[in-house]
Amino acid sequence: MSTGPLVTLDVWGVPGRSVPGALLRMATDRRPLRRSPGLRFAKLLGTGSGRTFTVRDADPRRWALLAVWDDERSAEAFAHGDVVRRWGRVAEERWTARMRPLVARGRWSRQEPFGDPRPQRWDGPVAAVTRARLATRKAVTFWRAVPPVSADLHDSPGLRLAIGIGEAPLGLQGTFSVWDSAAALNSFAYDRAPHAAVVTRTAQEGWYAEELFARLALLSAEGTVAGRDPLRSRPSPERP
Repeated sequence: MSTGPLVTLDVWGVPGRSVPGALLRMATDRRPLRRSPGLRFAKLLGTGSGRTFTVRDADPRRWALLAVWDDERSAEAFAHGDVVRRWGRVAEERWTARMRPLVARGRWSRQEPFGDPRPQRWDGPVAAVTRARLATRKAVTFWRAVPPVSADLHDSPGLRLAIGIGEAPLGLQGTFSVWDSAAALNSFAYDRAPHAAVVTRTAQEGWYAEELFARLALLSAEGTVAGRDPLRSRPSPERP
């Protein structure tokens, strides 16, 4: 698979003593990131469990960068550049994924970061990115609806990794997940009752002022998240 932009996700885990350094990186890396040759779109992100999408979920020891590149050469140059090098000084682990968009709909910060992918077959592992900006008046009802879906997500067959991602503690949130196959992702999205109910309520109640969903072919990944390689081991059951 070689068509379309290349999408990368870096997830850095930092020890407690390096949390201030990670916060500094989040504040100061935005400008040099924007100057990266071949960069189409990028977001520096905080992460969390994604169980409630409130500040209770936030994990100050894990940070991420989602980026969309014109080509592999641009992504590879960035991977050996100053921004990644500085994160390496504060991080104790890193997981990096390379992906190509399969399906994308919606907007993120008024942009369509993954373009309009042409339909194509992919039989390998897939990643899903969701992101939403909540309508303020709908936030409370949304937060009440999230926990059953999150609990069901973490119990879903075929799930390899699921983390909450966000640009801010409240109001801007999403998820990144990795699945064994498109069939496993489809089963969670369409066959399991908690998620299907929330999809219906989303349309009825208008929770989001802006939303995006993307499915991506996971071309390769290396490193660890929380000490494990998501593609080689199953996630341990999480409980609130």
